[in-house]
Amino acid sequence: MSKSIKFVSRIFIVSLGVGAAFPQSPDGAAVYAQHCARCHETDRTGWAARREALGKLPPEAILAQLHTGIMTLVATLNDEEKRAVASYISGQPVEAFRTATPPAPEGLCPAGSTPSDLLSGPRWNGWGADTANSRFQPVEMAGITADQVSRLKLKWAFGFPLASVVWSQPVVAGGRVFVGSQNGAVYSLDAKSGCTYWIYQASPAGVRSAVTIGPHSPSGFVAYFGDLGANVQAVDAITGKALWKVKVDDHPLARVTGAVQLYEGRLYVPVASFEEGPAADPKYECCTFRGSLVALDPQTGKQIWKTYVIPAAPRRTRKNPSGTQLWGPSGGGIWSAPTIDPKRRRIYVATGDHYSDPEEGFGDSVVAIEMDSGKIAWGRKLLEGDRWNLGCIAGDKVGCPKGEGPDFDFGSSAILHTLSGGRQVLLAGQKSGVLHILDPDQRGAVIRQVRVGKGGIIGGIEWGAGADHEKIYAAVSDLDRTNPEAGGGLTAIQIATGEKVWHVPAPKPACLGEQGCSAAQPSAVTLIPGVVFSGSMDGHLRAYAAADGKLLWDLDTRKPFSSVNNVPAAGGSMNGAGPAVVGGMLFLNSGYGFLGGAPGNVLLAFSVDGR
Repeated sequence: MSKSIKFVSRIFIVSLGVGAAFPQSPDGAAVYAQHCARCHETDRTGWAARREALGKLPPEAILAQLHTGIMTLVATLNDEEKRAVASYISGQPVEAFRTATPPAPEGLCPAGSTPSDLLSGPRWNGWGADTANSRFQPVEMAGITADQVSRLKLKWAFGFPLASVVWSQPVVAGGRVFVGSQNGAVYSLDAKSGCTYWIYQASPAGVRSAVTIGPHSPSGFVAYFGDLGANVQAVDAITGKALWKVKVDDHPLARVTGAVQLYEGRLYVPVASFEEGPAADPKYECCTFRGSLVALDPQTGKQIWKTYVIPAAPRRTRKNPSGTQLWGPSGGGIWSAPTIDPKRRRIYVATGDHYSDPEEGFGDSVVAIEMDSGKIAWGRKLLEGDRWNLGCIAGDKVGCPKGEGPDFDFGSSAILHTLSGGRQVLLAGQKSGVLHILDPDQRGAVIRQVRVGKGGIIGGIEWGAGADHEKIYAAVSDLDRTNPEAGGGLTAIQIATGEKVWHVPAPKPACLGEQGCSAAQPSAVTLIPGVVFSGSMDGHLRAYAAADGKLLWDLDTRKPFSSVNNVPAAGGSMNGAGPAVVGGMLFLNSGYGFLGGAPGNVLLAFSVDGR
């Protein structure tokens, strides 16, 4: 067992507490065979981790995933069954799960250290650093130059309690870091020291979305975010006091993963779901969720409009071989932050695949929605026939739609980019491994398409490319669980012409043979002038020269860290969010224990020479 896995084991023991063990009942092997083996013993795509890989995790980590992770939506087990399965997979006894409530924080910030303005200085606000979702941070905001990147050193580390997956994009404003967590808490920390201003317990389901900071609260600033229970919440950004909370979708499996976007007095909320998960159960009536974009009043949370990207309501279609009624159309979840187009007064969203038959509406599409009315202006479908759910990886495929698709949906935001002559284009990276360059003035007509990866269920461009003034930089996942050296790589493309300027393959992972090690690079990239940052499943964050792809800095986060809040902390795989670079510092989450990655629980902060 590696040092990082041993250290993560300590995380869960400390977070859960030590209680009296009691006999395992029911039988974990039987429960696993009935409910879990259909996916975990048959899937070769990488979606469902093999039992032998899961067995390398601490039993507490497995149990936490069944109670607070994505498996809560897939595994319809009671508490005793979950505990029995965790014990069976790990081969070790496991304590009863205790609800994850953040402990009283150590390292509180001193009283009176309140910023006067959160939005006037250097900041990374929301998912993409700007409403175009470029993920490009100009030098006046970054405070770090390309020449200084190699001198970045750890300044502080913060440990999340009860975490095996860290996924929220760190957001920095007014010298404060705002970040959500798997345990459902949102934290406000001091950017320079890592001390804690406040902890807000938002949701037991977890907060994956990035926080968006805006005006209009008693103290002058408010933090908005969505959770995995499909709630959007607003809290006072200075004090952490709750302001309002609204549920934006009544479907029991709906969730908000993409960051909300605040623009001109409206809050735009992307709604996704994980109904793909229970569809693997032959008894589940798949599927009835439809992705949507919701406009809210940011002061009250009142809904202004809601637009489904699949306009037709689901209806009964056929029965599967088990006699279960099936429904459709469904799917089209919006996993990523919306993109704002002030000139055309439109909002662009990139959508997920269809979960069931029939295939109607705008799955696997870029959709333009009128900002004022919520009406769909146009939708550009970029892949036909992509009907997929987790039933497609089960051995019997009873829950899989007819004409199974490849699951090549969009997990990343579209980027609105202005070329040197003033013409604008939309840049959309897909899990197919294709970058689409679209014309927003011609109803999203395809200008050109550039292939950068082979694609896959966990392949292609997963969570986001980044664009500077001339080029777009796309990191590729293409995770292959049977070959951890496969996948990964970073490509720079001239936006005006579609020419590939350079390509850098992924380095051979140094962690081969350890849990969750892979060369895949699914994380969103982050740009500052002259530098591209890309995180990998092998636990490394690498900085590349934007001009030619030369490696400038290589950070290994797959190890234990001493934390400022005295929670045992360790890094692991990187997936989802990229780093935020603000005010001379770089902030990075490490540890993604889902999809077979190496678990972790740490937020890292770096500065030049550690100052």
